[in-house]
Parts: sequence; C-alpha cells; structure tokens
Amino acid sequence: MLNWVLVGIGDIATKRVLPAIEAEPRSRLYGVVSRDAEKGGRYARNVWTTLDAALADPLVDVVYLATPVALHKPQAIAALKAGRHVLCEKPVALTYSDAEKMVSAADRYKRTLGVAYYRRTYPKVRRAMEMIAQGVIGAPVFAEASCHDWFTAEHGLRSWLLDPKMAGGGPLFDIASHRIDLLNYFFGQPSRVTGQLSRTMHQRAEVEDSATLLIEYECGVRGVVDVRWHCRKGRDEFRVTGTDGVLDLTPLNGPELRYPGGVEMLPAHANLHYPCVENFVSALLDQVPLLASGKSSIVTDWVTARVCADNPLPAVRGVPLPLR
Repeated sequence: MLNWVLVGIGDIATKRVLPAIEAEPRSRLYGVVSRDAEKGGRYARNVWTTLDAALADPLVDVVYLATPVALHKPQAIAALKAGRHVLCEKPVALTYSDAEKMVSAADRYKRTLGVAYYRRTYPKVRRAMEMIAQGVIGAPVFAEASCHDWFTAEHGLRSWLLDPKMAGGGPLFDIASHRIDLLNYFFGQPSRVTGQLSRTMHQRAEVEDSATLLIEYECGVRGVVDVRWHCRKGRDEFRVTGTDGVLDLTPLNGPELRYPGGVEMLPAHANLHYPCVENFVSALLDQVPLLASGKSSIVTDWVTARVCADNPLPAVRGVPLPLR
C-alpha cells in the first residue's frame, strides 16, 4: 500500500486527483498539504501547511504536486531528495532548464518522476498508435490539434493561470502542452519548432490569449497546434493524416476514433486522472512502463521554450503591455 500526499487542493485536485488516489486499490490518501489547514481537514486526516513538514513524516511514499507550475521544480526536487516518488501536474516546469533539473534529481536520488499527461492513457490514443504502426493510414505525414475556449479567470477561478510568474504563459502552457505532448508521444523527437503568440482580445491579461505552433519531427511528420482562450465556441480537434488516409480523434476528449473504413467508440475513464495514477502505481510496484515519465514529458517543455524564445513579448515576460 502506497501512502500519498496531495500538495495543493484546488479544483482539479479535489474533483479528479483525490478521488483517483482513493479509488486505486494499492493506494491510500495519507494526507494533504495546504496553506489553509481548515480546508485541508475536509479531505484528509493528516494536514500540513508546508511540504517540508509532510516530508518529515517517514510514512509518506508518494507526493502528488497539484500546484502552480512555478512551484513544481522546488517542490519536486525537495520530495525526490527526501526519498519520495513524485507525480506532477503538467507542464513539468516554467523552463526547460528547470524541467531538466527535476529529471536529474529523480536520477540522482533513484526515485520515480511522473507527469500527469493523462491523455496518453486514452484508449483511443493507444488504438490510434496501433493503427499507425499497422499502416492503416499509410505513412503519417501531418498532424493537427486545436483547442479553443474562453478563459479570463472569472470570479477568480484559477486566476494564477493569468500570472506568467506562476503559470509561465497562457494557453501555450495550459492547454497546448497536452496537445504537444500527444504529438511527441505519437511521433517522437521534434527537430524544429516555430510559433507565434498573441494577445488580441484579453488586453488586460499579462499572458498570451492564443498560440500557434509548427513542429517538425525527425520522422518527417509535421504538426500544427493552435490554442485559444478567446473563443466562446469551443473546439477540440485532433487528426493525423497519412499517405493513404486520416485518423480523426475529434473531439479529442470524446470516445470516437474515425479511420478509413470505420469508426470505433473508445471512451476514456470516467475520472480522467485515474488511469494516470494507476499506471504510476503499477510502475512503482510492478515495473510496468511509465506512460508519461519525467524524461519523456520534458520534450514538451523543450518545444514551449523555443516558442517563447521566438516571441519575446512583454506579455510572456510578465510585464503588462500598455492598454489600448
């Protein structure tokens, strides 16, 4: 039985992560870390207001980091150094250099670092990978992913996402990271990246409200990712084009997988985080391959770092642009 400590008890943590840990039969929610001890007491018997205090408890086995991106590196390294395994929310860190340091710490202290890129566990994603390997669409040559939504942190909900010092960026870090990760999962190592960030609607924000990326992969596939926080009409598309046909996973969060000659319905788990937690536990206890390791996940940080380097906008650096 693995004793988990959940660090951060925000919306996703309480709705998905906490129930996933409680539902995993080889896991126990041992405690939570929260600045608000009273709130923490609603979810666990053991509550600490600092991670250091939690790490002082020898019964802690695994730390789940559900905190803003800026905290991932110091918290992960502290937990790994203390001999605990770490499962971390995405993206891995604010910068690629920070992400590398987290992976190095896992190697140095001989502990496992995983990342909650849970879309890798989707049954239709795994099935699509099988079909590509089987040549169902011929040789893959192009992939496209888009996610459009409206987000301005109304009522203060997840407002830290609009703070570049805490989140790193806007939709590039938040929703593009999942799509970039899937492209990396499908096609391996990217060789070249270019992209554009802009802020056209949310003028008062300090981060971009849209990002468009072009990624070239060593295998020859070209990928395009477009994400936006300024569209009231949602969009969630993901397609892979091959020389002989198309795999269409649109909507990415839905069950449908369309391919030449058929459609399969492969719904994800009702709790999207559960298969991620289950895979992490299996990796620790049964040496099952970890679907989203720290090493494989920081490739996304490599991509976003290059896009940010090509777009030295004040909004990305955390300095507000003058209002029009």
